[in-house]
Amino acid sequence: MRKILIILFVNAIFSLGFTQTPPDQTQKLATLGKVWGFLKYYHPKVAKGKYDWDAELVKKVTQIESAKTKEEINKIYLDWINSLGKVRKRNCENNIPDSLKYNLDIGWLNDTPTFNKDLIAKLNFIKENRGKHHYYIRRFTASPTFKKEKPYKDSIYPGEAFRLLSLYRYWNIINYFYPYKYVIGQNWNNVLTEMIPQFQHAKDTIAYNLAMLELTTKINDSHAFFYTKYTAKYFGVKYPPFQYKIIDNKPIVTGLYNDTLAKRNDIQYGDVIVKLNGRDISDVIKERLTFTGASNEPAKLRNLSSYLFSSNVDSVNIDFERNRKLNNKFIRCYKFREFHYDWTKNTEPVCKELDNNIGYVNMGVLNRKQVDSVMKIMINKKAIIFDIRNYPKGTMFAISKYLNKNAKPFVKFTTQDLKYPGVVKWEGLYYCGSKGKMFSWLPTYKQSSKKDTVCYNGKVVLLFNEITQSHAEFTCMALQTAPDVKCIGSQTAGADGNVSLITFPGGYQTYMTGLGVYYPNGKETQRVGIVPDIEVHPTIEGIKNHKDEVLDRALEYVYTGK
Repeated sequence: MRKILIILFVNAIFSLGFTQTPPDQTQKLATLGKVWGFLKYYHPKVAKGKYDWDAELVKKVTQIESAKTKEEINKIYLDWINSLGKVRKRNCENNIPDSLKYNLDIGWLNDTPTFNKDLIAKLNFIKENRGKHHYYIRRFTASPTFKKEKPYKDSIYPGEAFRLLSLYRYWNIINYFYPYKYVIGQNWNNVLTEMIPQFQHAKDTIAYNLAMLELTTKINDSHAFFYTKYTAKYFGVKYPPFQYKIIDNKPIVTGLYNDTLAKRNDIQYGDVIVKLNGRDISDVIKERLTFTGASNEPAKLRNLSSYLFSSNVDSVNIDFERNRKLNNKFIRCYKFREFHYDWTKNTEPVCKELDNNIGYVNMGVLNRKQVDSVMKIMINKKAIIFDIRNYPKGTMFAISKYLNKNAKPFVKFTTQDLKYPGVVKWEGLYYCGSKGKMFSWLPTYKQSSKKDTVCYNGKVVLLFNEITQSHAEFTCMALQTAPDVKCIGSQTAGADGNVSLITFPGGYQTYMTGLGVYYPNGKETQRVGIVPDIEVHPTIEGIKNHKDEVLDRALEYVYTGK
């Protein structure tokens, strides 16, 4: 009997709330970010743009931070929603197939440990009777745009509430409009909780910029580029005078930004750096990858190659291998303008003939006006190698009409359902070939004056690597429809589709892939990239010997058929 009385007494204590633990501050702010974003895109009057929703958030931050109990928090939210006006029942389509809701995650609306039944009922009623959009638009088959977001350019280091606004704005845009949220690789709700302290306690402008940089890396998207003068100041604005590629976790010199400065520092093509300022280079790479965003590991290493050796001092110490000997030396670093490097300089030919009647086309140089003349040269070749380790110039449709006599489907898209944020919808198939359909946002090409274009019937080889991104990957997908095609190289950047601009408070900007791109059978390209039939990676020894091992393997395939 005594044991039963003790249990009853303890239960009574809990039911009265005497042992209730105050809500965690970070969790409270995470819930605020979710509720604010949900109302922004779902509440009919908020979604219409009737309120200054940024200002509403700023007022609520202090209230939520000061709330001690679940009851106080629920009252704040209920009063807030009631103040927005009555939500009328609308004829919203809510019977959406699960196959289109895979990217939707608003189960937290029914979070009973946080919300009481009244608040849960109100939130769900708003979801079922959502309003029109003001904060985002999309025209045709294109990415959403968020032009209505205020940039607050005069506030490069905003106060705490506006820094949280920065996080909430980005987090909710990704939550409701990023077509690839489901392949980010981590729980997006956890990202919000993880990043709140970094935005809340960012001590200065650089810390705020680093928080935004790290946040953008979380979506693992090669389009999610974030660079400001403050991130540059943090990582360094001075660079060594050489270009390099990271292979097997080691940077190898592959070119020079300035011959004179490189010679002055005794830097040579093929040098392999193994230590930086006494630290193993693999440790430096691992550390800086935290702030390097991209869809996959090869693309991350590609992006890292632009600032791995950046510094704010005049020189760095490196240990490097040359001619199988280990050396150590200091090398000077310079501001990039001191290199006088000409990015527009390109001596590569548009096309050329290789041995044994094999044609080669450099897709990064070829323009639309040259396609017909180049393909006339290539039409009788034993094989054509299209090198897409670059960024093509919108030539895919013009080329594909020479590869396919009839139209062939090569891609389909998902776009956001603007009437139901977080839900996607499939667009129809799109085609390339002689009768290929064109996209409204792509430049058109002139159809041949001939009624029947002569189609190429030899081998087609596509070369690609981590440089191959976005339109380049799109080009690969179109050219893959050729009857006898082989893809050779390594994983591409895994970021295909139009981009959407996102603005942070302070006027800082980033992007996301805004359009879901898939093969006609539904096979993904995001993060996966274009998958080669024959995988080939450059090696340190190959680079030292000035070999193009990917092209060499393509020639081997043409010669042997395997």
